Parts: sequence; structure tokens; C-alpha cells
Amino acid sequence: MKKKLFAVLSIIMVLSMLLTATAAFADGDDYVATVLDPDGDGLYKLMEDSADYGGKVISVEATAADQVVFTLRGPDPAFLAKMAFVIFSVQPSEYLFSDATTSKSILDAPVGTGPYKVAAWNKGDSIVFSKNEDYYGTPANADTVVMKWASESTSRLLELQSGTADYMKYLGADDFATVESDDALKVVPVETPNILYFGFNATFDADGPMGNEMVRQALAMGIDRQRIVDYYYPEGSEVASHFTPCSIPNGCAGDAWYDFDRDGAMALLAEAGYADGFETTIAYRDVPRSYLPEPGAVATDLQAQLAEMGIIAEIIVMESGEFLDSTANGEVGGIHLLGWGADYPHVTNFLDYHFSAGTEQFGTLPTDITDGISAGSKMATVEEAVDTYAAVNDAIKEYVPMIPVVHGATANAATSAMTAVNNPPFGAPKYAVMDNGTDTIVTMKSAEPISMFCADESDGESLEACEQVLEGLYVYDETGTAVPALADACTANEDLTVWTCDLKTGVVFHDGSAFDANDVVASWSVGADVANPYHIGNTGLFEYYDNLWEGLMNTAE
Repeated sequence: MKKKLFAVLSIIMVLSMLLTATAAFADGDDYVATVLDPDGDGLYKLMEDSADYGGKVISVEATAADQVVFTLRGPDPAFLAKMAFVIFSVQPSEYLFSDATTSKSILDAPVGTGPYKVAAWNKGDSIVFSKNEDYYGTPANADTVVMKWASESTSRLLELQSGTADYMKYLGADDFATVESDDALKVVPVETPNILYFGFNATFDADGPMGNEMVRQALAMGIDRQRIVDYYYPEGSEVASHFTPCSIPNGCAGDAWYDFDRDGAMALLAEAGYADGFETTIAYRDVPRSYLPEPGAVATDLQAQLAEMGIIAEIIVMESGEFLDSTANGEVGGIHLLGWGADYPHVTNFLDYHFSAGTEQFGTLPTDITDGISAGSKMATVEEAVDTYAAVNDAIKEYVPMIPVVHGATANAATSAMTAVNNPPFGAPKYAVMDNGTDTIVTMKSAEPISMFCADESDGESLEACEQVLEGLYVYDETGTAVPALADACTANEDLTVWTCDLKTGVVFHDGSAFDANDVVASWSVGADVANPYHIGNTGLFEYYDNLWEGLMNTAE
């Protein structure tokens, strides 16, 4: 298994080298002319004609310079919440389709409309954002934001204590008392719903123990999740009863997860043919998160608990980007430690991304999970979808593609001089509204962003960096509410299948180009259309476009 994993990582490294080459993209003129402008009227239209296509988005059409119409296969009550997610932000078509744009620049130098623009990315050290003097909205308070990173909470806190940083993410559980006792610092609570889970890929491990449903059920009963919460999480964290936090409507429909029962687990292992245990692996990335503030400690505790059950597990620490790519591609066996922080306030954000048809992280999933998720995502009201999501959650409990461990409580920290400090439950901190009384704000993250082409990213640091620069038709405000940004408003027809978005006029991108409807369609085309020669990105998976809209377009091309 380790040889196979090494081969996969080698392939990913080669692809990464190719994607960061300086050669220009292929000429996109034919694509623009024949696909995006089929009527020759200068207005772009993205559509899918294949009878086999089952995705939600049928077309995205610029009906005027200041209007875009989205036509969906069925209703999507989470449409506006999704539209505010930075994945669906807009960059200028002139930049996306330019021969001067390279696969490296598309990853490192986004061109947006936001309150900040990228001034410099000093790889391995920092990203510098400068104020967008032409911003159409309320201008940023600070002229400059510097984003730095350190994997250890103590290192981030030291920067804050020494005055070289103003804000830090992911305060360590042992550091709360330090911050609370220092008048120069303050705790910033984080309310983002999240989940840590121990994942399996039954397809990858089809011939091994993790391919056996009874083994996975035994582990679900045999791991003491409360012990992990008590040892490694701050007050307010709770053992997960379901994959989705209960604060999300329908997140906790259906039966609660298995109670801890070590004796029952051992009996089930014996029944499955593993009375003497087996060997496996535990893979993780050493990047703190609100759902996993101490990755190494939790991995070691899991290893010890498995040993108590006669299971010998080797711990494998992977580089963050490689780990995310490998798990997303379904190429990590054994157990992997991952989690999720909410991107938008709907149960589809948790379930659809992880368990919908076509996802590979957990292998091939039963249809009672995938079909139920598809059906639930089209139901217009929370009440209508209760029974559907209860059945989905019960099916997940029976199949055990993962073990939901904890909904983590955590906090960030800032200097007391910082005002308008925010950490929305959905979306990233808004540094443009923060003020420390100087021209520069320095913020400490737990890791370097993987890229800033966020249409093809799922990493939290990448998304946070993108949100300072890029905007979509809607964005999340400081309270986590989806509010209009590049759109004045998006309104739906009666059955929520056609959304008409009237766009702001007079907005310019950071490169000086004017924003219009074609930019919206072009950005969606790069993310959603496999036939687009610019549909390259970082991983090439475009997971959010794929999973949240139930498929990419023109995959048969």
C-alpha cells in the first residue's frame, strides 16, 4: 500500500510541476467563438447539451451586459448561499482567456474586484495585499495587509505577544489562559460549524479490513471519541452525534452515532474475521484547524486506541496539498484524519461535498446515500427535507464511510488595539473592516495557501486569501449572511429553477478592465466546463463545482 501511495504522490508532484510551468495557455479564441458566443452577438452563454448530463446547472447566460441568467435542472434552495462562496467568484474574461496568462500566474496572481489586491507573494514567507483604491464599496481601513504563517500555535501567539502581528488564527487549547491574562490581547471566538472525522475508503481497501463494513462499524463503536475531546479540545467542544453539526437545519435528522462500546467492537471484529486485529495506517496533514487543533496528538491517541483493540497502525504525515489531493482522488487507504468547516449555511455544504455521487474520498458509496442527497438538495424547504436527510444520515451510520468525532470549539486572538475584529461563521475574516490604528495589519495563519485560484481549491488558507481579493455575485458579510456584491440582486422564478441576476455597473477589476456579464459566464466556464482549455487550475478536480452542482459540464467532450 505504501508503494502505491508513493506512486500516487509522485504523479501529483509531476503534475504540479507541469501546472506551474511558465508556458502560456492554449489559444482560447475558438473556444470563445464557438462555445461561449454561439449566437455571435458578443454575449457569452455556457450550456450543456448532452442528454447524459445530470448536473444541476443547465446554462449560465449573459442576456445583457449587466444581466446573467442561471437555468437549473431543478430547484436549489441553497443557490444564494452557494453563490456567496468564494469558489464562485469572478475574474475578468480578458485575463482568464489571455495568451499572456500562464498556469503559474493563474494560481498566484488572481485579478478580482475586492477591497485588496495581491502586491506580492513571497513564497514560504508571506503574502502582501495592497488597498484597492478603485474599490466600488467601502474602502479598506488599512493600506496593507500582510499574511504570514506558522504551524505551531505557540509560534503564532509569540508574534502577537511581541507586537509583530495583530491577529492570529487557531488559538491552541493551552494558550487561552495566556491570552485572557494579557491586557494587550483578546480572544476572538470562532462560531463556524465544523466536524473532525476519521475517514475510510472501502473501494481503495476493497480486499483489506477497511473494505469490510463490519470492521468499520466495529471501529465506530470501539474508538472513545469523548476521550479525544477531553484531552485535546477546549471547553465548548462536543462529541459529534452526526456528520453535520446540529446548528445546520436537518444536520442531525435521523439516529445518533454509535455509543462507545469496546466490548461490542471486539465482538464485531471477531465476527468479521479479525479477532487478532490487523495492520493499517493513519494519514494526516500537520495543519491545525478549528476541527483539529492538535493533529499529531489526535493521530497518536487514535493509534494508541487502535492498539488497545489489537490493531497496529503506522502514522503517515503528508504535505498538506498532496494529502488533500490524494484523499479527494480516493487514493489514501487505511484511516485518514480530515475535517470540514462550514462554507455556507445549508446541509448540502456538508453532505453533498463529501457523499454525493461521483465523490471519490470514501470510494463508491451506496445509492441510498447518494440518491437521498441528490433528492434532498432539490427540496425547497427544511420541513420538506427532514425525512430524506434522516434516511441519508441513517444510511451513513450503517455504511460508516467515516467516523464523526467532534465539533470543535476554538478561537482566534488579536491585539486589544484591533477594532472591528471579526470571524464570520461562514466565509473568512474581513481584514478590510479591521483597524489597528496604523496603515498595516499583520495576520498569522497556520499554513501557507496552496494557490489563489480558488475555483479549484478547498484548503482554508487558500480560500481566506482569495476572499480578500475576489468577489462573486454575492459575498458573506461579517455576520456570515449572503449579501449582494457584484450583483445588485438575484431573483428566482416561482419554482427556483431560473435565477436572474442584475449586475452592478461601473465596477472595475484590479487590472483596470470593466466588469460585465461576460466575466461571470467566463469564470463559471473555467470552473464548470471540462471542454474549456483553461479548465486546468491546481488539482484539475474543481471539486466544489463538481459536487455542489452534481457534475461538471461537457465531460463527454
